[in-house]
Amino acid sequence: MQYFKIKSLLYTAALSVILVNGAYAQEKEIPKKLYAAAGIPDSLKEEANSVVRYKMKDITVDGPDDISVKEHSIVTVLNEKGNDEAEAVLEYSKKYNSIGSFEMRVYNAGGDLVKKYHKSDMYDRSAVSGSIVTDERLMMISHNIATYPSTIEIISETKYRSSMNIESWYIQSAEQSVQDAYCHIAIKTGSGFRYLNRNIRVKPQATTDNKTDSYLWHVSNLKAIKLEEGARSWRVLPRIYFAANQFEFYGLDGNFSSWDSFGKWILGLNADVCTLSTQRAEEIRTMTAGIKTDKEKVKFLYEYMQQSMRYVSISLGIGGMKPFAADFVDKQKYGDCKALSNYMYALLKAVGIPSNYAIINSGANAEPAEPGFARNSFDHVILCVPLKGDTTWLECTSSTQACGKLGPFTENRRALLITETGGKLVNTPKSIAADNQLNSEVQIVLNADGGAKARVKISSTGEYRDDYLGIATLKADDQKEYLIRMLNIKQPTVFEYKPLTDKDGVKEVALDIEYDKFCDVKAGNKQFYRPRAIDIWGNTLPVAENRKSDYYFNQPMLKNCTTIITLPESFEVEALPANQSLKFTYGSFDVNYVYDTTKNQVISTSKFVLTNHVIPAAKYTEMQQYMDNIAKAQNKKLVIRKKA
Repeated sequence: MQYFKIKSLLYTAALSVILVNGAYAQEKEIPKKLYAAAGIPDSLKEEANSVVRYKMKDITVDGPDDISVKEHSIVTVLNEKGNDEAEAVLEYSKKYNSIGSFEMRVYNAGGDLVKKYHKSDMYDRSAVSGSIVTDERLMMISHNIATYPSTIEIISETKYRSSMNIESWYIQSAEQSVQDAYCHIAIKTGSGFRYLNRNIRVKPQATTDNKTDSYLWHVSNLKAIKLEEGARSWRVLPRIYFAANQFEFYGLDGNFSSWDSFGKWILGLNADVCTLSTQRAEEIRTMTAGIKTDKEKVKFLYEYMQQSMRYVSISLGIGGMKPFAADFVDKQKYGDCKALSNYMYALLKAVGIPSNYAIINSGANAEPAEPGFARNSFDHVILCVPLKGDTTWLECTSSTQACGKLGPFTENRRALLITETGGKLVNTPKSIAADNQLNSEVQIVLNADGGAKARVKISSTGEYRDDYLGIATLKADDQKEYLIRMLNIKQPTVFEYKPLTDKDGVKEVALDIEYDKFCDVKAGNKQFYRPRAIDIWGNTLPVAENRKSDYYFNQPMLKNCTTIITLPESFEVEALPANQSLKFTYGSFDVNYVYDTTKNQVISTSKFVLTNHVIPAAKYTEMQQYMDNIAKAQNKKLVIRKKA
């Protein structure tokens, strides 16, 4: 009964936020017992690192350029994995948003106040990291929790001068339960306010008063969600997205009623920055005069841009949305994703090839845009070139990406194409296994004493090419550590990495490896070996009988390996590992062994194929058993013996 009494008081507190025009009246209403860990129901402790005891997010939209967000949270941290709840990072910029107030209080397990922090205690720094130019700043504070459980209370207010991005309501994090949480939005009637539920079914209490629409959401007793291995949080964790049809961004009015209308806004935003000067455009036409086809011109100009420009993230003022002018980029030789995509657009425009600026959400398996819910969910820009019968997509921030290849960062999702008539959601290409190949040829020469020398030659395409291009930037020791882990190489005595060619989207490297002891076991006149220097697949997965979430790989893939093992003259094969052919719904693994008695060599060929990078939850057990069987197959031993 005590919990229901507390819950009733919390609901009264939440309503008081609305009745007092968003002013925080909760402090008078929230019972002290809520700060004590003893009041947490046992069911909310299961799989939880922290428990949201009470949370209110109060959003007031007084106009397209006037939004305030007040938040009040009380979270009990149960163990060190929940320590993030004792940290606060608030982003602001003088032109776009400001932090009105902030307070953080820390309570012990019994609910007694032990520490209090104010806005003046926060560390204020520029939001600069690496090659980033921005006028955004961060205010940060962190409390070191000494004993568990501890309760953290945070009260803050932030004001925004744009309604382009109305804050979403992220109801709970992974491994966090929720006792009671509320979200309230007040917005002028006629603003075209919309919301979209993700992974939760909850409806708001809606009212209208004095030309203001109010919405109040409430959730309670949400158990902690533990993300399964390989799952994506956006497919699992509950949240609600908000948007208003009418918005303003740095004084520019826009409309979010549809993807088409948002695309028109972007088109207008870019209208005065997407053309090179007459002289420079003529120079570009001269550069490409001898190139016959449009496809060849696209490749030439893309590679020209890659060689001439460097990536610098720009987030200054409206630069967070509007690209720098093409002429500026041409002269300064740098830009962010917006500026470089716009520059590539201008290069193609100069030679009469039309293209489309495309905004997109980036990252492997990132959350896709929702066709029926237009909002600014994007963080990246690429370019689409609709060549006749051969649409080409260009990642303009990469200096190494092959022309027309996107990769896991932006492939297989919806992008908003900015056309001359407005915005249009389209799908970016999806790679197939053959686009992401790792092919290896291995020569191993065994010594009679059990040592060995190995030469590994690797050719890679797609995502694997990106991996090996990245390895080149590492220090020698880091290269060694990374490759030993990635290829499951037995710890060598000598290891040398040699980068070779990178041509036509294929990166080649070589490894020279030596072992004082490559033999696993010696028994009398016999020696037992793992019959390879590298594994083409090294993953196994935990058993999960009731898998709920789909499993995500970054991309489909194809791996091949041919290994030739030359035996010492005085040895011969006693037993070869058995050939294996394993299959599951979305892939296959094959390995075959042959002993060439004439050359005294063992030749093995292995092949791994993953045809689909998203594995439905219903197929997880099949995949888990399949990968266990691959591990067993790769662990079979080659047995050699001294000749009689």
